[in-house]
Amino acid sequence: MTSSLRLGTRGSPLALWQANHIADRLRPVVAPQAVELILIETHGDRDQASALSAMGGFGVFTKAIHSLKDLPTIPTDGLELTAVPPRGPTGDAFISRKHRGFDDLPDGALVGTSSLRRRAQVLNRRPDLKLLDLRGNVDTRLRKLDEQQLDAIILAEAGLVRLGLAERITELLDPSWMLPAVGQGAIGLECRTADENTKHFVEALRDPDTFTRVMAERAMLYTLGGGCLVPIGATSKVADGLLTVRGAVLSPDGRRRVVATHTGPVSSPLAVGQELAAMLLAEGAAELLQPGPSG
Repeated sequence: MTSSLRLGTRGSPLALWQANHIADRLRPVVAPQAVELILIETHGDRDQASALSAMGGFGVFTKAIHSLKDLPTIPTDGLELTAVPPRGPTGDAFISRKHRGFDDLPDGALVGTSSLRRRAQVLNRRPDLKLLDLRGNVDTRLRKLDEQQLDAIILAEAGLVRLGLAERITELLDPSWMLPAVGQGAIGLECRTADENTKHFVEALRDPDTFTRVMAERAMLYTLGGGCLVPIGATSKVADGLLTVRGAVLSPDGRRRVVATHTGPVSSPLAVGQELAAMLLAEGAAELLQPGPSG
């Protein structure tokens, strides 16, 4: 084998960090074969003006190694999610130069976020806040915090930690009300289904607990409707042979929120996720999942 193993990646600093992290882990596995990074520009990179929800939400950044939270749950013919390495931090970070924490925000404070999920959960807790759609890479968003005199912004903890910017975090938001995105903090490695040789190498990077958790979360999301532009969050844990997943579905304005928790054997992550989705639907999530003006 003389040809290199080629990894597709976006060109943003965070995407390159993730790609180089995976490349470093793959090199001893595939040696003496080389590992090469291939830069790919996606629709989400080209359009920096539109809100992510206006571009379809899922899949606008996913023609490369990617944050698993951005990977559509609807399968693509010829591709499969082969491995997920150990998960990074899953939280959402509150960042402010003006306020000590989220609960210290004054009435009508201006908060920036690009995420429909974060927006809905913030409004559920604080309907008085004003939210600004915030696009760009991590450094760009941090700069906008200052340039636009925002009271705060909310970013993924994992991205800040991976870029060495953890000191910018003012507070980690409580996941009991700010549930992370499905797959948040995890990196998804997709391969061509028919490429058994590459799949064999990539599978060596699979972390069993992480893979089990994200498969359950993604099964919940897929059963709820996967690509619908509806705020959906999830947390999960594995302990003593059991898998526990907690999910939430909200209306985009945050006024309505449905939450449920389900536990099952770690050997059946798809069933655990599907059963949790059924519980959420039975509790009223079905009405929130109906297409509306924003979805």
